Amino acid sequence: MAMNYDHVMSLKQEGQEFSYGDRETMLYALGVGFGRDAMDQKELDYVFEGNPLKTVPSLAVVLTRGSLLADCGWDYTKVLHGEQRLELYRPLPPTGELIADARVVEAYDKGEGKGAVVHTEISVRLKSDGEPLFKVGSATFARGDGGFGGSTAQAPAPHPTPDRAPDVTCELETRVDQALLYRLSGDRNPLHADPVLAQKVGFPVPILHGLCTYGTACRAVLTTICDYDHTMIRGFDVRFSAPVYPGETIITDMWRDGNIVSFQCRLKERDLVVVKNGKCTLGS
Repeated sequence: MAMNYDHVMSLKQEGQEFSYGDRETMLYALGVGFGRDAMDQKELDYVFEGNPLKTVPSLAVVLTRGSLLADCGWDYTKVLHGEQRLELYRPLPPTGELIADARVVEAYDKGEGKGAVVHTEISVRLKSDGEPLFKVGSATFARGDGGFGGSTAQAPAPHPTPDRAPDVTCELETRVDQALLYRLSGDRNPLHADPVLAQKVGFPVPILHGLCTYGTACRAVLTTICDYDHTMIRGFDVRFSAPVYPGETIITDMWRDGNIVSFQCRLKERDLVVVKNGKCTLGS
C-alpha cells in the first residue's frame, strides 16, 4: 500500500493508557548518562530513590509508544527520525499513569524522488487528575515516498542558531555499551544492538539511538544552564542531522537568550554536527 494523503491525515489514536514507575525513571536517567559519578549527590538524585527522585525532562518522549503510523503506507526501510519536540506543562512526576491522544498534524510532500515528511503529535494527561502533563511532537522523513499527493506547503522553519560564540559548552562522553542500556527504555530496534545488521545497512557498528542523543543534549542543558533543576525545562526541540556511534563524545554548544537556550551537538572525534536547531524553553 502506497501513502495516501487523506488516509495519513485520518490516522489518530485516543485514550491510550500507559504507566511508569521509578524503575523506568531511573533506568532512563542511567541510559542518557546520569550517575557516572556515584558520589555526586546531584547525579544521584536522578538515579537513586533515597531522596525525592528527580526526573530527566526528556523522559517524556519515551513514556508513550503507539503505532499511529504503522499502516500509513510508507516504505519503512527508508524512514528516518528527523525532528523531536517536547512541551512540558508541569514537571514530570517520578511515577505516573498516563492517558495519551495521538494524531497526524500534517504530511508534507517534497516531490517525486525527494521524500515526504510526516508530523505527528501526542497530547498526554495524568489519569489521576485529567490535567495536561506534556505534548510530544515528531517529524519523520520518509525518503522513498515523495509524490504521494500530500501538502506542498513549506514545513515550519527550524529554530535558528545564534551567529556568535557559544555562551556555554558541555562535553559528555558516551559509553561503548550505552545503546544496549538505553534500548531497555523501550526502543528495541536491532540496529542499535546487532553488529551484523548495522554493517549490512552501512554502519561500522550499531548506532546510538537518536533519542539517546536527544536525552544527552537535555542532560547537558540540565546540568549546566539549569544546575540540575529539572523543573526549569518546559520545552526541548531538536533536528537530527547525523548518527552517533556509542563511545563517541558529544559536545553541546549552548546560547542563552532570556528563557530560550539555543543549542547544537557535535562530535569531538569526527567534527560532525549531529543535532541542529536545538531549542530549550525555560520556565519563568
